[in-house]
Amino acid sequence: MTDSELRADIHSIEPIPDADRDSSGPQQMWIWAGANIAPVNWALGALGIILKLGLMETIAVIVLGNIVGCAIFATFTVMGHKTGVNQMVLSRSAFGVRGAYLPSILMFLMTLGWIGVNTYFPVKVSMGILGQFGVPDTWLVEMIVITLVMAVQVMIGVYGFYAIRTFEKYTVPPTIAIMVLMSVLAWTRPGVVNWNLTTSLPPGAHLAMLTMLMTSIGVGWGISWVTWASDYSRFVPRSTPSKAVFWYSYVGMFVPTVWLGILGATIASTTLDTDPAKMVSAVFGGPVSILVLLMVLHGPIATNILNVYSAALAALSAGLKLSRFWLTVIVGVAGYLVTLYFIFAPSFAKAFDHWMISLLLWMSPWAGVVLADFYIKRKGKIEVAELYRSPESSAYGDINWAGMIAFFAGLVAGWLVQDGLVSALQGPISIYLLGGADLSWLFGIGVAGLVYLGLGKFATSPTPAVASRAGS
Repeated sequence: MTDSELRADIHSIEPIPDADRDSSGPQQMWIWAGANIAPVNWALGALGIILKLGLMETIAVIVLGNIVGCAIFATFTVMGHKTGVNQMVLSRSAFGVRGAYLPSILMFLMTLGWIGVNTYFPVKVSMGILGQFGVPDTWLVEMIVITLVMAVQVMIGVYGFYAIRTFEKYTVPPTIAIMVLMSVLAWTRPGVVNWNLTTSLPPGAHLAMLTMLMTSIGVGWGISWVTWASDYSRFVPRSTPSKAVFWYSYVGMFVPTVWLGILGATIASTTLDTDPAKMVSAVFGGPVSILVLLMVLHGPIATNILNVYSAALAALSAGLKLSRFWLTVIVGVAGYLVTLYFIFAPSFAKAFDHWMISLLLWMSPWAGVVLADFYIKRKGKIEVAELYRSPESSAYGDINWAGMIAFFAGLVAGWLVQDGLVSALQGPISIYLLGGADLSWLFGIGVAGLVYLGLGKFATSPTPAVASRAGS
């Protein structure tokens, strides 16, 4: 295959051949950095302020939470590097060939929501900046911006991995330069940041809010990316050390997430709003606003091209028989409709918190099962060919009930200790015994992983004969 940077990606969910695995560690870093240099991370930081935490403790939640969350995420990128397989197909070793259809469908639906979340921000910020130049904030103008942004995202997503890699490689460095300028302006101008902002919450509610935000915007942010992780690291050559894949992915995720989260928190300390248009207009104006607009437009595109691409892979992993091209188009249309929902939602902050808490409820136990299966039960050794065999003949079976039971056990455990703004998802242990503290991510991963290992004697494992056949 040609090594052109802009060649079409002809791959689907089959293992990536060694000849096509030519992505370097730094390229992986640019992919994940580009995906996280997005205005959504402003809102992640601002959310702590809006929910009445102090500025310094909001920053601490962002930093400490992402130290853990990004490590969990980077651990998943190693799986794709070792096997050349995308993340949802890899989960067949833990859930069975058709058992893995459930998390694949959940990921597909979740990704549609992320496309809507990420497209919301360029629309709002673009309207705020365009308003400084006399362009009215009308429904028609918003629809034009949404349409243009979505069209670019779908086109790059259709072209596939190589176009995504090239886009991030050349757009992330100048975007970082704009981030530096934004940060200097925000943090040096008088009156922009209230560095002395402290919490107004009573002690019990204060602890509850700290743990809830540690789940949703700290540790939870890294976990929210794990179902994508191997989709891109599967293109890294086997000769690249897995340790390098881990750290390049970690840095690419951690630095922009924490940086923009802190920037959002500091600006929100005076604006007291998560509306990105208000946040921008409070600090930036004139020529600088044009640079900010470029970064704002880049951010969601850089994120959503991953969402569009991985959503199509998730649908294929769930057994759908459409081509990746048509699935990508369907994803674009559905993401467009979800964007309209967030645009017209009465409170984006509440809608976003609902979204993060609900998706982490299932992603944490899924992650616990997959981590236990790959690293502990199978010690990093997967019989790749068996992942693609029919449910009747695969060594991993049709439905691995150990994986399914562990998943639902983690789901229940996570719910019991979950708080948040969604009343139906507030667990009794969290509310009545922990004072509203939210430990759902920890219990979801831990309980699911332990139950899976405890049921290991009932789980399907490749027999030596099958393993030999798969490796032949």
